[in-house]
Amino acid sequence: MSGTLSRRELIGSLGLGALAAGCAGSREQRAAGPNVLMISIDDLNDWIGVLDGHPQTLTPNIDALARRGVTFRRAYCQTPACNPSRASLMTGRRPTTSGCYYNGDVWRDAMPLAVTLPQHFMEHGYEAIGGGKTFHQSQNEAASWHYYNSFRGFLWAPDWPVNELDRSNFDWSALDVDDEETTDTQLANWAARYLSRDHSQPFFLACGFYRPHLPFYAPRKYFDRFPEAEIELPPYLANDLDDVPKSAPTERGLGDHEAVTATGQWRRAVAAYLACINFADANVGRVLKALDEGPHAENTIIVLWTDHGWQLGEKNQWRKYTLWERSCRVPIIFAGPGIEAKGEFCDRTAELLDIYPTLADLAGLPEREELDGESLRPLLENPETEWDHPAITSDAPDRSSIRTQRWRYTTYPDGEELYDHDTDPNEWRNLADLPEHADTKQRLRAMLPQNPSRKKVLQVADQPEEERRLTELLPGRTHRAGAANDVGLDPAPP
Repeated sequence: MSGTLSRRELIGSLGLGALAAGCAGSREQRAAGPNVLMISIDDLNDWIGVLDGHPQTLTPNIDALARRGVTFRRAYCQTPACNPSRASLMTGRRPTTSGCYYNGDVWRDAMPLAVTLPQHFMEHGYEAIGGGKTFHQSQNEAASWHYYNSFRGFLWAPDWPVNELDRSNFDWSALDVDDEETTDTQLANWAARYLSRDHSQPFFLACGFYRPHLPFYAPRKYFDRFPEAEIELPPYLANDLDDVPKSAPTERGLGDHEAVTATGQWRRAVAAYLACINFADANVGRVLKALDEGPHAENTIIVLWTDHGWQLGEKNQWRKYTLWERSCRVPIIFAGPGIEAKGEFCDRTAELLDIYPTLADLAGLPEREELDGESLRPLLENPETEWDHPAITSDAPDRSSIRTQRWRYTTYPDGEELYDHDTDPNEWRNLADLPEHADTKQRLRAMLPQNPSRKKVLQVADQPEEERRLTELLPGRTHRAGAANDVGLDPAPP
């Protein structure tokens, strides 16, 4: 290996060094702000009780959290895929700003000087710790944490695929295991131990649960609550794709719906997704119970979010990766000090990248001018506050969708879509070709990013040398996936 660093590596090393020096100085200052508990759930759409996404969902712990704060009913991701969505939230930058659109994009290559959300808190005296999935898999980085425990065991069936579809991890089944044998419950218990203790400085604790990400496996007791024969399927229109551009459905997951329906597994898959949501909710409950019973209950801001939505047959689509409502809509819930409204809903549009400036605002940290998001604090104080910030989702430089309180407008290389959510919440009638809506389209199109980034970003597949460089720059730490993803010492040992 050459001893010469590239320009980008040199910038990265200087940035990491400056961060370390800044954090050391901040630790001595012992900031006295509120703590932050950030709970994220992987691949959870709007199927939680307070959002009415599915009539049979069971999320009592998430619903209880909603009664303590504000739930955003029109919240949306910035791109419907794990890595770019999480990178956008954690850096406060849109994919159209950064050029990070895909799961294979190395976000730090796209944004070498970005100060991440936990880094911002580290710079102001906070201990930043995390567990599970916060950044996307190998995209986690040591420079953003004092401690990190990846809990990368995941939960697999011994003889997968169980459903015999043979479509990679597109699988579902109940497993005969106890909760404590799963990595998500181990993560919840780890976070609970941390929350039960006194700490010498305020903390930023990120707790990222893997389920309901595919495969849909969970302990059997959660499946028992959703008998397959009683499951209601999501709203479905057989000819739903007849009036949309050909490029609207993505190739990811192509053939999934045909495979599910041909084998008669649609209800079984929906039941499995509901079971995994219920399992995730139980683990959220473990963490919140520990917070409520510990020494930090009155001084901890809580935010719960998911990285994007998920489709289960709507528009003949499964998974995410589309610019339709079910793939883009996400839960965002805030509770704790600084949130004046309790148990209220906000129908203003919100975005995941608003979480960064909102948490900084609530904690009294300086504003970062480079962020693309807006602080939601005015809406947390009064959910009816006037708000003129639509939500924008982009999954490629030439594919973007804008959501206002009433409309969704989407542009593709080969066409466009326009849906009126006041009369068509399922997005079954594309109004884009109707002349009476020309002015509406023009107004919405003008609010989309006009010069989206098209930069070429380093791909994970080409990254081994970069990973070794970062490991050298931070001895004893690494941002790679797997057990090596852990950073520092476990701050909450058994």
